[in-house]
Amino acid sequence: MIAADFALRNAGTLYTLAGPVPRSGRAMADLGSHEHAAVAAHNGRIVWVGADGAFDLVVKLDPGSTVVDAGGAAVLPGFVDAHTHAVFAGQRDDEIRRRLAGATYAEIAAEGGGIVSTVTATRGATAAELETGLLARFDEMLLCGTTTAEVKSGYGLETAAELRQLEAIARADAKHPIGTIATFMGAHEVPVELRGDRERYLSMLVDEMLPEVARRGLASFADVFCERGVFSVEESRRVLTVARDLGLKLRVHADELCWTGGAELAAELGARSADHLVYVSEAGRRALADSGCAATLLPSACFYLRLPRYAPARELIADGVTVALGSDVNPGAGLSPSMPFAMTVACFAQGLSLEEAICAATVNAACSLDVAHEVGSLEVGKRADLVVLRGTRLLDLLRVGIGAIGTVVKTGRVVVDGGRRVEAGAAA
Repeated sequence: MIAADFALRNAGTLYTLAGPVPRSGRAMADLGSHEHAAVAAHNGRIVWVGADGAFDLVVKLDPGSTVVDAGGAAVLPGFVDAHTHAVFAGQRDDEIRRRLAGATYAEIAAEGGGIVSTVTATRGATAAELETGLLARFDEMLLCGTTTAEVKSGYGLETAAELRQLEAIARADAKHPIGTIATFMGAHEVPVELRGDRERYLSMLVDEMLPEVARRGLASFADVFCERGVFSVEESRRVLTVARDLGLKLRVHADELCWTGGAELAAELGARSADHLVYVSEAGRRALADSGCAATLLPSACFYLRLPRYAPARELIADGVTVALGSDVNPGAGLSPSMPFAMTVACFAQGLSLEEAICAATVNAACSLDVAHEVGSLEVGKRADLVVLRGTRLLDLLRVGIGAIGTVVKTGRVVVDGGRRVEAGAAA
């Protein structure tokens, strides 16, 4: 008998996403569905997946085990949010209202708004204040089914403030059920005080910030905003090469507002992911496919920024690129913490099927973060991270506002029950 201390029983349909990773092309539509299924876990990891009718024959529950009755509802892996800027201080409500009235992102940034306005607020915040804000956002994300999330720094743009953000991420990770992957993004923008001396800031990034981040083990990844008016391809290559030499894995904000060659750079340097990709070229798509670099798409950002186009998801999938999704939670263009909302926009504005969107929000997102061995699918040995819907229809995930998610389980502990946040370990 297999010993377990957690069980999910009576799943109407269990979507495991099990199998080879990453998923590309037609494989993205295979969700690995099993009818009338169950899952068992021990010490937070899955030890058995199979037919509910066979559960009592092969699994022995420890005394005091947690048992979740799915009530015939659909069950799938916890969502993996592959791109967020969730640690920050301050809000940009006035800027958002201006955008709604017709001002562009570029116009607002040129007037000292956008990223630099959040930098001012974040520099003035303590690590405790940053942690408190991040924990609140994590609660919002958890209620929407996110159980693993990437979080970037990048609103400090000076060594002490960048380190404070990364420290806040580490402390929040230790306190909150959401599993966190930290990314250093000091190359998010050039700070206002050094706009006339870009070389000084680049030297600060490569000679001071990156070595300290690597020495203290505060981040798994480094990221650069490779964009016209921000960091050029050559500047981005310089920062990312140093980061890679220091042992950090790479991500790239690429081709969001215009084509820069950011996708080609990401592929060249062996980045795990190129993100945004609204204006990715055909050559860039081929480079991503050939290199195995994931394309992390952020449809919610396009939606909230009112961009005139979205990343070419169908072309990326046709070219064999690993497509992932992220919410892009941030104070200016990522207003929704919901991966189901990102999936909705991906389906209705970018042409993904529901199955492809689920794959992109689970196992492919995990691949883009290099954690597919831990999360993203329901398989023996992986963390018991599950989302239980309120009903049987997967399509409910795309019905914005109805509260499709009833229960969320993180590492074998119930953390959302009845659509409400509960203390880890509470019984469903």
